[in-house]
Amino acid sequence: MSEYVLELKGITKIFPGVKALNNVQFQLKPGEIHALMGENGAGKSTFIKVITGVHKAEEGEMYLDGKKVDFKGPKDAQAAGIAAIYQHVTAYPDLTVAENIFMGHEIKKNGLIQWKAMYAEADKLLEQLEADFKSNAEMGTLSVAQQQMVEIAKALSMKARIIIMDEPTAALTKNESEKLYGIAEKLRDEGASIIFISHRFEDMYRLATRVTVFRDSQYIGSYDVDKITNADLIKAMVGREINDLFPKPDVKFGEEVLRVENLSRIGYFKDVNFNVRKGEIVGLTGLVGAGRTEVVETIFGITKPSSGKIYLEGKEVTIKQPSEAMGLGIGLLPEDRQKSGLIMSWGLGRNVTLSTLHKYAKNGFLDDKKEREISKEFLEEVDTKAVTIFDLASSLSGGNQQKVVVAKTLVQDLKVVIMDEPTKGVDVGAKAEIYDIMGQLAQKGYGVILISSEMPEILGMSDRIYVMCNGKITGELSRAEATQELILEHAMEKSSKDKKEAAGS
Repeated sequence: MSEYVLELKGITKIFPGVKALNNVQFQLKPGEIHALMGENGAGKSTFIKVITGVHKAEEGEMYLDGKKVDFKGPKDAQAAGIAAIYQHVTAYPDLTVAENIFMGHEIKKNGLIQWKAMYAEADKLLEQLEADFKSNAEMGTLSVAQQQMVEIAKALSMKARIIIMDEPTAALTKNESEKLYGIAEKLRDEGASIIFISHRFEDMYRLATRVTVFRDSQYIGSYDVDKITNADLIKAMVGREINDLFPKPDVKFGEEVLRVENLSRIGYFKDVNFNVRKGEIVGLTGLVGAGRTEVVETIFGITKPSSGKIYLEGKEVTIKQPSEAMGLGIGLLPEDRQKSGLIMSWGLGRNVTLSTLHKYAKNGFLDDKKEREISKEFLEEVDTKAVTIFDLASSLSGGNQQKVVVAKTLVQDLKVVIMDEPTKGVDVGAKAEIYDIMGQLAQKGYGVILISSEMPEILGMSDRIYVMCNGKITGELSRAEATQELILEHAMEKSSKDKKEAAGS
C-alpha cells in the first residue's frame, strides 16, 4: 500500500505566454491536513485545478493510493473522491441549501428526484457539521461562513476523501475561523485528507502538520510545521528575507486634511468624530460589524449620512456620490476588490484608468496611446505580475488583483486615500509591498485611513488608531500607547456596558 493517498510528480502546466506550473511535486498522506502556501501567482490555483481535473497538465503524473490516474475532467476527480472548496463560493442563491448540496448528483429513483430523501440527507450532513441552519434555507440568505459550510456538506455528499480548502478563512471572523478549524479537524479524524491553502500563518500553525511551498510556479520544498521558523517560511515563499514587514516611515505631519464631526447614519453608526492630517496613517479598527466600512462608504458618497459634517482641508463639503468624492480628492480602495474594485472581464489597463478616462480624451475621442502609457506606468509602480496591460483582471491572482486596485486609486489626483482591508487574502510578500506603497503615500503628503481587522497590521502601520464598537468610536490611541489588549478592551467596551445595563434593569 502506498504511503500517500495523493502524489503528484513533475507537474507542468503551460498557458499562452506563461508557464503556470513548472515541474512541481506534492505528497498528501492519509488522514493529514497539509498546508500549501506561496505568494499570489505562485501557481497554487492552477495546481488545484490540475488535481480536480479542470486543467490537464502538459507533463507529469498523478497517483491516488499509488495508482496512476488520468482525469479527463472534473467529474472523474469527483468520482475518485476529490472535492474543492473555494474562497469565493460558487452557489445558486435562489435555490435551497439541499439543492445546492446535491446539484449535479441528485438522489434519484427511476429517473425521478427523491426530494424528501434529499432534504433528509442534507439535514443529516448539516447536523454532522453542527450547522445552525436547515437544508430548506435559501442559499442567498446565508453568510459567507454558512455558504462555506454548505460547500463542505456538498463534498461530504459526494463521499470525498480528499478535500481541498482554498483560502477558506479569508472572509471569516475569528470565531467563524475557529469553527472551520473544528470542522477540518473532525473531517481529518474521520479519515479525510485535507489540502489547506492559506496566506495566514495562524491557519497553518493551528491545523497542519506539514507545509509545502510554491514560488514562481515551482516547488520549493515541504517542511514539518513544528520545525520551520516564520523567517525561513517567509524566505521560502518570497525568495528573500523580509526583515521589516511593516516599513513605517517617519513622516512630519502637515495640516489637517480631513475631519468628520458627529457623522451619523441611522441603524449603522452614530456621532462619529475623527480627523486625519497630511502624511498621517490613521487606523480604524474594531470587531467585524462595528461600522467601520459603513463610515468610510458614507464619507465616499456611496451612502448618505443622517446627520453630521465632513470637512476637507478646513472647508465643509457635501458628498452625494463617489464621483464627487474623487473630484474633491478622496479615494477608496474597497474591501471586496472583485465586486467593487474591478471589472473582472476588462483588461488591467482600462481598469486602472476607468475613473480618470476624461483626462485622456479630447473632443470626444480617447487618446489610446496616452491611456496605455499611464496605465502601464502605474501597474509597474505597484509591481503587478502580468504579461500585458490587456490581460483580463479575472486572470490574475488575488494579490495581483489588489495591486491593480491600488494602481487605480493612485492614478487619481487625491488628498485622502481610504484603504479598506487592503491586504485581505494576499500573501506575505504582497502585504509588504502594499505596506511600502502606504508608507510612500504618507511621505508624499496624502492622508491615509487604514481599515483593518488584523491587529499586527493596525499596530505596525498606524500613527493613530480609532477603535469602533457598535457604531461608535470608543477609543483613540497614539502609536506609542496602542497595544493589542488595549484595542480589544475598547472594541468590546460598549457591548460589555450594554450587557451590564441590561442585567441591572
